[in-house]
Amino acid sequence: MVKVNFDKANEINNIDKYVNEAKEHISDLLSDKIDMTGWVKHPINYDKEEFARIKEVAAEIKNEAEVLVSIGIGGSYLGAKAAIDFLSDYYANRLKHEKGKGVEVIFVGNGLSEKYLKETLDYVEGKNFYINVISKSGGTLEPAVAFDKFKKLCEKKYGKDETKKRIIATTDKEKGILKEEANKEGYRTFVVPDNIGGRYSVLSAVGLLPIAAAGYDIDKLLAGAKSAYDVYTKDDVKVNDAMKYAIVRNLYYNNGKDIEVFSTLSPNMQYFSEWLKQLFGESECKGNKGIFPASLNMTADLHSMGQLMQDGKRNLFETFITITNDYDDDRIRYSDKFYVNDLNDIALRATEKAHLTGNVPVIDIRVSEQNEITLGELFYFFMMSCAISALILKVNPFNQPGVEEYKKNIKELLK
Repeated sequence: MVKVNFDKANEINNIDKYVNEAKEHISDLLSDKIDMTGWVKHPINYDKEEFARIKEVAAEIKNEAEVLVSIGIGGSYLGAKAAIDFLSDYYANRLKHEKGKGVEVIFVGNGLSEKYLKETLDYVEGKNFYINVISKSGGTLEPAVAFDKFKKLCEKKYGKDETKKRIIATTDKEKGILKEEANKEGYRTFVVPDNIGGRYSVLSAVGLLPIAAAGYDIDKLLAGAKSAYDVYTKDDVKVNDAMKYAIVRNLYYNNGKDIEVFSTLSPNMQYFSEWLKQLFGESECKGNKGIFPASLNMTADLHSMGQLMQDGKRNLFETFITITNDYDDDRIRYSDKFYVNDLNDIALRATEKAHLTGNVPVIDIRVSEQNEITLGELFYFFMMSCAISALILKVNPFNQPGVEEYKKNIKELLK
């Protein structure tokens, strides 16, 4: 289970003022009183038939392809990217594909760089590939552009009939541009649930198909989320650290700490931080309120951002997320006394001590194993704590009205 240490959280003695409110929010999340809360009970009531189909299609992709092109933006890709990076060998994408072991997953449609799109098309052209296009509506600009180009490449390489088999659409159950095209062309489809928003969707088909195709055990991923559900839906602050974390964040915010820095010490965690930034930024930051989520990759960023953290404006707090056994069985010694990972832990403790001296509150969040079960726990921990935290802040965690403004401007300029 995720372990959280609040000993260095200097407002921890004041949590009682929010406990009863947090309990009510947990009750509301469990009772379906709030829209878009399907993710809360998803680990126990997910669609078993669709889950079986996800595993079947993932097995087909692993057996017949080298690459899965995953097309999506925001919540349609960040969770899967975070999971695959968390679970993968650093150089997994350079390893030769072995039948049945998992494919290289390439993420596109999350930007509008022409150079990246061209180079990715050139790379994939020489590979045996499938496409998973992920969009609830099908109308979002970035994935729509990428899907058009990769669909044409697929048709050119395999022909129209084979393309029908090689494109899988994860989209709305009944409506939308992508659903209509899938019906017309005969693509297989999975569902973006109506009651689960994109940034909470990693444990649905949105994230599960790419993760399974990459060769990871999605049964264990959901098992980890289920064990987290059993703990983080309790209304006892003594056992529910997600609840406590949400309260402490609000205490910091009300004390002038309006930036949270997520710090990690493993390169595998970089995209997990990106997922967190969307989760908290899009859920909490509304109505001129909210904690700005930032991230640092330690120890590298200590040499570029350490001065700011130690001696800059005192409007931030730091949440360390670490994997305690981030090393292989064949370990690397630095000396008779230390392995390299021991140095990483020393650097963590030294950094915490320094930042605390510099009046930066620190929260420690740790998982012991780098596997699917602990990742499922970690995903659920943060989704639950984010929802409770936003509700304490009195904002809706599940809408994103501010996102629509720039989309409207893009549509006007495209005219």
